[in-house]
Amino acid sequence: MRRVVITGMGAVTPLGVGARTLHERWTAGASGIEGGEGACTAFVPTEHLSKKEARRADRFSQLGIVAGDEALASAGWDEGLPYDPDRIGCVMGTGIGGIETLTHGQDRLMADGPQAVPPLSVPLMMSNAGAASLSLRHDLRGPVFGIVSACAAGAHAIGTALRLVQCGDADAVVTGGSEASLTPLARAAFAQMSALSPTGISRPFDARRDGFVMGEGAGVLVLEEEEAALARGARILGRLAGYGTTGDAHHLTAPDAAGRGGAKAIGLALKDAGYTAIDVDYVNAHGTSTPLNDRAETMAIKLALGERAMDIPVSSTKSAIGHLLGAAGAVEAVATVLALRDRVAPPTLGWEEAEEGLDLDYVPGHARPLEIAESGPAVGLSNSFGFGGHNVALCLEAA
Repeated sequence: MRRVVITGMGAVTPLGVGARTLHERWTAGASGIEGGEGACTAFVPTEHLSKKEARRADRFSQLGIVAGDEALASAGWDEGLPYDPDRIGCVMGTGIGGIETLTHGQDRLMADGPQAVPPLSVPLMMSNAGAASLSLRHDLRGPVFGIVSACAAGAHAIGTALRLVQCGDADAVVTGGSEASLTPLARAAFAQMSALSPTGISRPFDARRDGFVMGEGAGVLVLEEEEAALARGARILGRLAGYGTTGDAHHLTAPDAAGRGGAKAIGLALKDAGYTAIDVDYVNAHGTSTPLNDRAETMAIKLALGERAMDIPVSSTKSAIGHLLGAAGAVEAVATVLALRDRVAPPTLGWEEAEEGLDLDYVPGHARPLEIAESGPAVGLSNSFGFGGHNVALCLEAA
């Protein structure tokens, strides 16, 4: 298998526009959650896109395009593609896709009839529009498609991109996830199933947690085959070392309480990377702030990492930005790479009260330095679990 490195990253999140903004503000203890939601209030589409471009993209695609532009620029691709466009792919994940366009079209239909439905409704709302838009914008003509697996979609997309490069189907892949579902329908639907926090507070692993806080955003990474990236003089940000994915086959929305599927995914990612539990320096948890998920994930980490689990810092990005659904895994992969590069464990904001059985090191209060062995790179895991029983673990290492 060919080794795959990360040469570019971009993000748009409730903490602001930019991958570094995400990392630095979260590490400093800032929260992007206001009024019980994680909205990207600093993102103004027309500051990054022309009015025509903004009009021809649902908000979830707009977020992905801007994160993608940053990722390609940081990879040094803004002056031109370094490979044959036929050998560059684009794989993007989303949980819901263009729900803003869908609900607007439905409103127009009910109010004024079929002729009032905007003609671009289908291309804007289709879930593969995020991947298609980035492909069109940057002339990426290799494998191009979208992945939909609820809150595991972004991580699934990155893992799939890894395999495309490893197996030689592409020399590079632009990959990640985007989501923009802060709509009345999505809010009501999640609230009706008692998934949302009625207090509007995201505090993963805390005894008072009462549901997740919805957010929006996008994260994009550029993956390249290592030898080709070094040959062109690329700046290596990190390496995507391993990918593991499983299904719970347990319940449509609830995780397996014993964490068996999640543990298996973590074990597969480590095996794929050639690492064991002793090599792991940090875990970026899925950590949704729901009673069931946080307990099941804690069980999964313990089951997969054994005694080593008690010594590893575990923190949740969702404590600072809320749950970005299909974009979560991609944004959290970006956050993990930067945490490993800076050798810091960002905090799990809001964690104050322990619950029996939830006894890992959740990095409460403030960020702290990671203790990294001098003999090797910093190694981290990024977990993503989605409705439908989808489990993904990515094993990442710093350059």
